[in-house]
Amino acid sequence: MSDGVTTATIRVAIVDDDQGLREDLAGLIRRWPGLTLAGTQGAAEAALEELPGLKPDVVLMDINLPGMDGVECVRRLKPLLPRTQFMMLTVYEDNDRLFCSLLAGATGYLLKRASPAEIVQAIYDLHAGGSPMTPQIARRVVQHYQETRPADTARQLEELTDHQRVFLEQLAQGYRYKEIADNLGISMDAVRSYVRRIYEKLQVHSRTEAVVKYLGR
Repeated sequence: MSDGVTTATIRVAIVDDDQGLREDLAGLIRRWPGLTLAGTQGAAEAALEELPGLKPDVVLMDINLPGMDGVECVRRLKPLLPRTQFMMLTVYEDNDRLFCSLLAGATGYLLKRASPAEIVQAIYDLHAGGSPMTPQIARRVVQHYQETRPADTARQLEELTDHQRVFLEQLAQGYRYKEIADNLGISMDAVRSYVRRIYEKLQVHSRTEAVVKYLGR
């Protein structure tokens, strides 16, 4: 299922108020090789309190939580967990809510009716650098950044080195981190270094933000 690109164990947290679904997802994570359960929470408030200490690699976040919703929860957690990837869980493709989730720092989304194999593959894809979303939502994010990008975006892009631009172009083309490492002949440590430096220069917190800022140039 990991198609050979993921060797380290991926720590997954689940935030969903539906206890049955939460337990089903937790059981799936526990059973699947290469995945480990970092924790489960039934509300955004509990996630805000517990996840910063757990530092999961991937969070499956229900978009429609009672009280504080999943969008606001991601917005508050992302600065505290810049390396964590957030995948929104949704019953149906609500483009407006999902668009807001991506702007808040989520990297993709997953329909709750997805099969166990699809859920696991989405986790692997997200962890490997993918951004599961429809082209329609991706275009909205790009358009948003084109219309609202700050005046210093051009300066930030100019500060990128030639090698960082090549790396960012690979990201924009949808390659996974392992594929970029192979394409450019660099190590995964070098990939992580590129990601960190590009995020710092562009003042972004996710692959999605970096790519749309680059595409909006």
